[in-house]
Amino acid sequence: MKYVRFRDPAGAVRRGEYENGTVHFANESYALESDEIDVLPPSEPSKIVCIGKNYADHAAELDSEVPDRPMLFLKPPNALAAHGDTVTLPAGKDRIDHEAELGVVIGEQCRHVSEADAMDVVEGFTCVDDLSNRDDQQQEQNWIRGKAFDGAAPLGPVLATPDEVPADASVRTRVNGELKQDGTREQLIFSIPELIAEITTYITLEPGDVIATGTPKGVSALSDGDDIEIEIEGVGTLEHSVRIP
Repeated sequence: MKYVRFRDPAGAVRRGEYENGTVHFANESYALESDEIDVLPPSEPSKIVCIGKNYADHAAELDSEVPDRPMLFLKPPNALAAHGDTVTLPAGKDRIDHEAELGVVIGEQCRHVSEADAMDVVEGFTCVDDLSNRDDQQQEQNWIRGKAFDGAAPLGPVLATPDEVPADASVRTRVNGELKQDGTREQLIFSIPELIAEITTYITLEPGDVIATGTPKGVSALSDGDDIEIEIEGVGTLEHSVRIP
């Protein structure tokens, strides 16, 4: 099953079932790409827990070593952006990159979750673009300027239940129609159960929180007016554009 969170023509926030480009709620149906509804991020996370260098080929393209445990950092709610949004990027930067990532949406409050039980707390999967301001990321340790600026986490457009997403699901980015990233879920260094177990050793996860599981190789700098598509097999395609003032 797939779900879309949206604002209907009356302004009410709803969650409808999604099938073949159409969102169904009660007795109403709306085209996902229509002007009738505003597509919202599929959850309202209190935090987005991101994983750095969780693909060996991405670590290599950054001239970095593969970490011996998951590299964790946070994006706050102000970083959220939705399908169809135009994200205004920080001005005056030499390089801001796209990063396609499989997002794990948490379904219940949890702490100290074992790997064996980890998938029990997962509501579903979505697409994430971990927009990254490399200028500032390279100068700071906590990556606030580099990773947590407004709109730095486009999310959506749907939440797909785990059965919809293959174990080897493809993770791709296209910029202005050109393929930039092409990896798979099975290339993750640390699996989703391993990530949940590690994160909940330290942090209580709340319903709606998102884990961004890492990006494959092929990250590249964005330019003013670029259109980005983050496509994950079994989930769908998150589309957004960027503006650089």
